[in-house]
Amino acid sequence: MSLPTALRRISLHSRHLSSMASQYTTRQIGAANTLEHRVFIEKTSDKTVVSPFHDIPLFADQNNGILNMIVEVPRWTNAKLEISKEEAFNPIKQDIKKGRLRFVRNCFPHHGYIWNYGAFPQTWEDPQATHPETKAKGDNDPLDVCEIGEQVGYVGQVKQVKVLGIMALLDEGETDWKVIVVDVNDPLASKLNDIEDVENNLPGLIRATNEWFRIYKIPDGKPENQFAFSGEAKNKKYATEIIHECHEAWRKLITGESPAKTASYELSIRNTSISGSPGYTAKTDAAYQSVPADSRKPAAPIDPAISKWFYISSAQV
Repeated sequence: MSLPTALRRISLHSRHLSSMASQYTTRQIGAANTLEHRVFIEKTSDKTVVSPFHDIPLFADQNNGILNMIVEVPRWTNAKLEISKEEAFNPIKQDIKKGRLRFVRNCFPHHGYIWNYGAFPQTWEDPQATHPETKAKGDNDPLDVCEIGEQVGYVGQVKQVKVLGIMALLDEGETDWKVIVVDVNDPLASKLNDIEDVENNLPGLIRATNEWFRIYKIPDGKPENQFAFSGEAKNKKYATEIIHECHEAWRKLITGESPAKTASYELSIRNTSISGSPGYTAKTDAAYQSVPADSRKPAAPIDPAISKWFYISSAQV
């Protein structure tokens, strides 16, 4: 292949991915930093609300190993935002504990989340399945993603990323995988192809990621989190296997092979794109019609105490 031909193909591929990113926008309800705030994702073309759990494809370009991720928490922010598994069409909302909004604390030297944090669509960590190596069941969430590129994302953004590696957090006895990825449009993307490339190009980031997850709950009175594999970050091949396992678990969930409702949880499988699935919902259905219109407001103020630094003496060096 000649160089001009190769460059044209790269340019066309980049435009295709840019087009994928622009397929979605957000429908925002109320003000950020309030109990009522929700961020729905909708198609740009016709404003159809879609579920970031079920409707957005996992793969943006499977042949080239490019996946879609949903940004829940932009880098450097503190609000603990997440896809609501229980609400219809799974909007992003702030986590609540004892009636109060949850924020992560600033554990020196880390300010808020140190990457764009989010999830892979069409994945599920099955709480009924015990992983043979971690010896713990799944945490009942979509697969968590840490995007390490330089651009700060926004809530509800759909990014195209490539997989670099994975860490296995053991969060209160559950397997809570953390996939390390990079935005395909990041200036360093061409140099980052596997987990060892992260240390070579961004020295200290993997260690900081391990530390962040170990200590971030300590200011709230909880013990350090633990990791499987002694905290080692596994490579791209291993991460890809876990992603496919969680994608298959999601497939069983959305088709009804795995229960969406048990004695301990009830998940919403409502979707607008998977016709024939138990949760398929047409735009004419009452459940779809009940989705509120955009009513975005300026963000509510945050308690200044959220900006406080915590110095964790048990943090490893």
